[in-house]
Amino acid sequence: MTTKDKPVALIIGAGDHLGSAIARRFAKEGFHLVVTRRRGDLDLLSSEIQALGSSATAIHSDARDEDQVIELVERVESEHGPIRVAVFNVGGNVRFDICETSTRVYRKVWEMCALAGFLVGREVAKKMLQRNEGTLLFTGASASLRGGRGFAAFAGGKHALRALAQSMARELGPQGIHVAHVVVDGLIRNQATAEFLPDLYASKGEDGIIEPDELAEIYWQLHNQPRSAWTFELDARPFSENW
Repeated sequence: MTTKDKPVALIIGAGDHLGSAIARRFAKEGFHLVVTRRRGDLDLLSSEIQALGSSATAIHSDARDEDQVIELVERVESEHGPIRVAVFNVGGNVRFDICETSTRVYRKVWEMCALAGFLVGREVAKKMLQRNEGTLLFTGASASLRGGRGFAAFAGGKHALRALAQSMARELGPQGIHVAHVVVDGLIRNQATAEFLPDLYASKGEDGIIEPDELAEIYWQLHNQPRSAWTFELDARPFSENW
């Protein structure tokens, strides 16, 4: 079986934790995975996908760059087939008090969260509209709904991404494209988060931190929803999380 015989899932922001877990979940269902990130290792994820009996194409690409996004989507469609599902999972979380937030930091976070989401969503939508089908999933955060001290840049970018996803859902849904936004309202288990927020991470206790593989199941479920009962926004948090 060639890759063109398999449904294609494009994961933008296939990092070591949630992005990789989403890719593995779709690999279990026989998808060919196109996994991208700006930098960092993709070999381990490719090997994991192959071990699950599926196939993967790993590409380093900057989702903030319009030309790179256009080239990426064209390449995927021409070399591997129609994109059945695309997941935008780029992060961008930083923490600075407002007077310490530089223009460079604010702009970079906005580009990662909002501009990149727009570029990916627009280019994938162009292809899906030709077929009147497809799934576009965006990863949000607690900051998508509320700003917090030290998170002005991140909340600004994530608020913008949520508004983008909502606008796209209202426009594209009637044309057969399912757009959904996942609010991850809690810490995801990974070493980077443990180092970024050590005191908070350590305080969560058993089952107080989201397991990436369990969160990835939500993305699979959203993709499989029938058109008569589509969800736009779904929030996920540990049972003990205050909200």
